[in-house]
Amino acid sequence: MRIKRFLAVLLALAMILATAACTKSDDSTNSDSNAAQGADNNSAASGDTGNKAGTGDSASTEPVKLRMAWWGSQTRHDRTIAVIELYESLHPNVDIEYEPMDFDGYFNKLATLVASNEVWDIFQLGSNFPTYQSKIYTLNDFIADGTIDVSGTTDAFLRIAADEKGNQVGLCSGVNTYGIAYDPALFAAAGVAEPTENWTWDDYKKACTTIHEKLGIYGSSKFDDWQAGASMGVNQEGFGIGFFNKTNDGLGFTDYKMLSDYLQMRADLVDAGAYPDPGACQEISDIENDFVVSGEAAMTWVASNQFVSLCTAAGRELKLINPPRKSANGPAGVSIQSSQMLCVSSDSKYPAEAAKFIEFFQSNIDANQILLAERGIPTFTAVREALAGNLTDIEKAVYEYVDVVGAFDTGGETVNPSSPACTDTIKEQYNYYLNKVIYKEMTADEAAKAIYDFAASQF
Repeated sequence: MRIKRFLAVLLALAMILATAACTKSDDSTNSDSNAAQGADNNSAASGDTGNKAGTGDSASTEPVKLRMAWWGSQTRHDRTIAVIELYESLHPNVDIEYEPMDFDGYFNKLATLVASNEVWDIFQLGSNFPTYQSKIYTLNDFIADGTIDVSGTTDAFLRIAADEKGNQVGLCSGVNTYGIAYDPALFAAAGVAEPTENWTWDDYKKACTTIHEKLGIYGSSKFDDWQAGASMGVNQEGFGIGFFNKTNDGLGFTDYKMLSDYLQMRADLVDAGAYPDPGACQEISDIENDFVVSGEAAMTWVASNQFVSLCTAAGRELKLINPPRKSANGPAGVSIQSSQMLCVSSDSKYPAEAAKFIEFFQSNIDANQILLAERGIPTFTAVREALAGNLTDIEKAVYEYVDVVGAFDTGGETVNPSSPACTDTIKEQYNYYLNKVIYKEMTADEAAKAIYDFAASQF
C-alpha cells in the first residue's frame, strides 16, 4: 500500500460521506474505545470575528481562561499539552487549564459536570455525541462568520462531526478504524499462521487456544466486546444490517441469535485460559499496560490511532490486521469513521475563543507536527500533506491499514457517523449479560435474548 493510494481512498471516502479545565495535571492515562464517545446540537453562536487561530496574533488582549479535558494514553496527554502551550505562546492573553484522564474517569466526571452545568469549555467526544447534545455549543455560526476557517477540509469531513440536522457539533480530530494488533513472533513460536484479511472468528478462537496451549500465555488480551460482538458483529451478518437502524430510532435487526455466537466464544476462551477473565480485564486501564505490552498475550483490540502508543510501549514489532469476520467471504463489519472530535461547551463563557483553539488544534500545521495524527488521520488536507513525508514505519503501517479498510466492500452502504443516545446504556447491559455467560449464570442464547429485548425497550 502506498500513501498516495491512501489519499485516494480518503478522497473517495469523502465523496461517499458527502452523499449520505480544572487543574493542570499530567498524571492520568487511558485507552480509546471508539472509534468513540460523543456530543450534538445546541444554540447558535454569536461570532467573534477576530484573527484566525494560528496567525500568531490574538483577537484581543482581554484575559481569557479556558478549561479543556480529554481522555487518552500518556502519549496523547503529552502531545496535547505541548499544543496547548504552543497556543498560549501565540495568544498570551489565553490561559488554558487542562485535565487529561483515562476513559472511564473522563466520562464519570463529564456526567457530574453536565448535572452541575460546569462542562469544560473544550471537551473531547466521539460517536455517542447525542448523549451530550444539550451541552454542546454548535459551530455553524462560527463557521459562517469566519471565526472558524474550514476552507482546508471538505463538507464530507465536516459532516462526520455533525448531527442529522446539519448542526456542526465539533471538528473531527481524525479518521480511524478498529483492528487487531498482534505479535508475529509469538504466533511463530506457537506455530500459528499469521492472520489474513479474510480470517474468521473460528480462526481467531483456534489461534487463541493454540497459543495458550503452546506458550502458556493468553491468546488474546481484552477486546471491546460491544464493538466486536454487537455493533460490528451484527454488521457482519450481511450488507445493510446493523445493530441500530439508519435513523437511530430502533434496532436494525430482528434475530437475537445474531448475538449468541460471540457470547459463547468469549466464555469458551475464558474457560480455556486463553482469554483473561473479567477481573484480569479490569487490570488493563489503558493501551500502554495491555497484556500484549507485557508479552502475556499475543494479540489485542485497538483503535488504529492507538497502534503507535501500543508499539512504543511494547518496544518490539507488532502488526495490525482487521478484526475477524463471521464468514471468510462475508462483510468485514469494520469501516473508516471519525475517531473523536473537539467540542465547545454551552456552559462556556468564551465560546468564540474556545472555537478558535479547536480550529488551531485541528488545522494548524505546527500543532499537528506535535500531535502526529495520534487521534487519527487528519481531515485537513494541508496537515495530511505536511505529515505524509515524515511518517515513521509504524505510522505508515497505520495509514496503510486505514487504506486497506477503506477499500473493503461495503455493499454500497455508507457508515452512520452517530449512534443513539441510549447506546451507552445498552453497551453496559451487553457487558453485564456477557459476564453472566462467562460465569455460567446464563446460556449464551438466554443472554442474547435478554440483550435484544433490553435494547429494543430503549426506543
